[in-house]
Amino acid sequence: MKEKKHEGSNVASGSGYHVPVLFHESLEALNIKPNGVYVDCTFGGGGHSRGILEKLGANGTLIAFDQDADAQRNLPDDKRVVFVPQNFRHLQRFLRLHKFPKVDGVLADLGVSSHQFDEGERGFSIRFEGPLDMRMDRRTELTAEKVLLTYTELQLHKLFEQYGEVTNSKTLAKHIVQNRKQSSLKTINDFRAMLHPVVKGNPNKYLAQVFQALRIEVNDEMGALKEMLQQLPQVLNPGARAAIITFHSIEDRLVKNFFKQGGFDEVIENPFVQEEKEVLLKVISKKPIVATEEETKRNPRSRSAKLRIAERI
Repeated sequence: MKEKKHEGSNVASGSGYHVPVLFHESLEALNIKPNGVYVDCTFGGGGHSRGILEKLGANGTLIAFDQDADAQRNLPDDKRVVFVPQNFRHLQRFLRLHKFPKVDGVLADLGVSSHQFDEGERGFSIRFEGPLDMRMDRRTELTAEKVLLTYTELQLHKLFEQYGEVTNSKTLAKHIVQNRKQSSLKTINDFRAMLHPVVKGNPNKYLAQVFQALRIEVNDEMGALKEMLQQLPQVLNPGARAAIITFHSIEDRLVKNFFKQGGFDEVIENPFVQEEKEVLLKVISKKPIVATEEETKRNPRSRSAKLRIAERI
């Protein structure tokens, strides 16, 4: 998938690295002030960041986070940009470090970049041969290979069920544990060969779900998302907004629940219990904003994207 310019915009989205989804919708959601301070939690190809910079004046600031070292190649030569080569779970810590304890908006696009999928040696995609790696931050130690070789059958079952919605996740986990000692699991093709007897339905779809589950686990994506969301009320100025784009039902549920009630569990209303909880965020988008038909034709991966917006009270 190649990067392209957005229609109606002169923003070049980042040199073949990644096509940003819900581009105009997410920029509009942030209500950008020319002299404000904004955070792009997932810089990637810099598409969303360039859009923010276009709306900022000379005194505005963009703070861009990305744990993937490859993303630094896409940094614009712009004095208004502060780059933080870290996971967004460390949002508050690094904002304080750079003397921006409060900001006017936070954007996060939780999708994996097209670049990561297209680099075979990263191990994210079933389309290429490569190592079973899947680390977004190559400074960390846990790889997909380690997960497959060391996790218990129950752990594997749960991660394939929850993060990949794999239909036969229990059978899959048992098969891996029974075969992992005598099979090599160094590469994607090794893994595909091992899985062949248990694949159900469309092989490409099945393997994509398995790979998604492993990627989420290797990068602790749900843990990082929870930590970032919990920091939003502390880092946002009153009236500032958070705009989060998700691609998976679990991510979307976490964002929805946190924006609505400041926590992650579904709240069951009990008329006999009056629990006063301080609400610090106001939901701006009652329903998630999704891609237009035009965008899904232009960029098929935008089909599963959901944008939710909240404002600091």
